[in-house]
Amino acid sequence: MITEDLRAVMIQNAYEVQNELGKDHAPVVKLHSQYGKAIWLLSELDAVNNIAFGLCDLGQGTPELSYVSLEHLGSIKHARLKVPMVEMDKHFVGQYPMSVYFEAAKLVKRITDDEEILKRAVKAIAEKEFK
Repeated sequence: MITEDLRAVMIQNAYEVQNELGKDHAPVVKLHSQYGKAIWLLSELDAVNNIAFGLCDLGQGTPELSYVSLEHLGSIKHARLKVPMVEMDKHFVGQYPMSVYFEAAKLVKRITDDEEILKRAVKAIAEKEFK
């Protein structure tokens, strides 16, 4: 589901977080449900357990930072068509740190790539830091 080169970036990000070398990476990959509203923006990967970390939105208005099994996501099939439900957005490029996407998701209750909302999230984070 995720290309080897992107998996390598996610593994490196996880290594940096574990060794306190970095902690707020931009999402590396965007996964989404073809037939639903679920979206995952993922930035880190534990390659041993195939568990990714990122912003998870099941389409219920409560996006959260969490862990998700890539094996489980890959196993989800459409009930009638028997095709994979979750696929990678090949055109996605994370432009902001994960904290910005999370703040934006809290503002609109869903993961968004709307540039104006993301800019509002950057401003909201900056205001929090200066309080």
